Amino acid sequence: MGFHRLLAAAAVVVLLPVPSWGQAKQPSPAGPPPALVRVAEAKQMYMAPTVWVPGSIVSRDDARVAAEVDGRLVSVAEVGARVSTGDQLARIDDTELKILKAEAEAVVLRERAKRQYAEQELSRLKRLTGKGLVTKSRLDQARAERDAAHGESQVAKARLDGAQDRLNDTIIAAPFSGVVAERYRRVGERVSAGDEVIRLVSPESLEAQVRIPPASLPHVTLSTEVLVRANPTQTNAQVRSVVPVGDDRSRLYDVRLTLQDAHWPAGTTVRVSVPTAKPKQVVAVPRDALVLRSSGVSVFRVGEDGKAQLIRVDTGLAEGEMIEVIGNINPGDQVITRGGELLRPGQALKIMPDQTLK
Repeated sequence: MGFHRLLAAAAVVVLLPVPSWGQAKQPSPAGPPPALVRVAEAKQMYMAPTVWVPGSIVSRDDARVAAEVDGRLVSVAEVGARVSTGDQLARIDDTELKILKAEAEAVVLRERAKRQYAEQELSRLKRLTGKGLVTKSRLDQARAERDAAHGESQVAKARLDGAQDRLNDTIIAAPFSGVVAERYRRVGERVSAGDEVIRLVSPESLEAQVRIPPASLPHVTLSTEVLVRANPTQTNAQVRSVVPVGDDRSRLYDVRLTLQDAHWPAGTTVRVSVPTAKPKQVVAVPRDALVLRSSGVSVFRVGEDGKAQLIRVDTGLAEGEMIEVIGNINPGDQVITRGGELLRPGQALKIMPDQTLK
């Protein structure tokens, strides 16, 4: 009886389900989630090899204002003063010139009286000539005296105008709106006509001045656009003028650039990217698209299936934020510029707008 009970218990044990490791449920294979990326378009553009040369920001209106008459300075504007066109920059003592003007006015009155008398005398002699009381020669003499008096009156008037002009020139006025950058003379000093008194600079009409080497001269024209940099900012500029006459000592050529957008003050030192050869057509991508690794330089491209493709490239010319890439990258390709640091080839992508990735 005990033996039969033992067999029954064993049967129960055998019939119980036994877990099998081979039949255990395996997790479904899944790749990494789509990577959030920012993309840009590869572009076909013209680029040229360039060299960075030093330059400076200058004002197109920069004048050393000089005295027009001799005299003693009684006022001079302070350095840093802002003035408008026609405002007083300096004033010269006008006492002596006022005396000369008063003398010129007296001469004008005297000559005017002489002319009036000569005209009246000529009229009187004309009436007498009609009655046969005055000879024709006397009449001709009166007419000559009248003309001479008229000429002397005009000379006196011109001298008065000259005296007034010299008196006006005692006020040294601003030829344009600007800032007093330097004072060459002080109050109380005596100046002569032509002596520089003040340097006036306009802070509004600014441009970049650069002197380029002979190799760049054939490739710089009035339509050339260049990059101007002054850390930490940079802007584009267009060539306004080229002076094709080299400096005797440096053998460099003066070029002026119109700035598109910059707020550098006059005197700022800048660096300008100047072409040294003719531009050529290249395929370029933003610098941020380059993936720099020990194996070389690559670019991640968005494939037709929406997944990342790693393309090996070589780099060439650069201009601003764009750089030439040589390889299997075509104009219009979408290249990854942000979020590609941890990408793997074949990984799914989720393209986000610019403001999404910080």
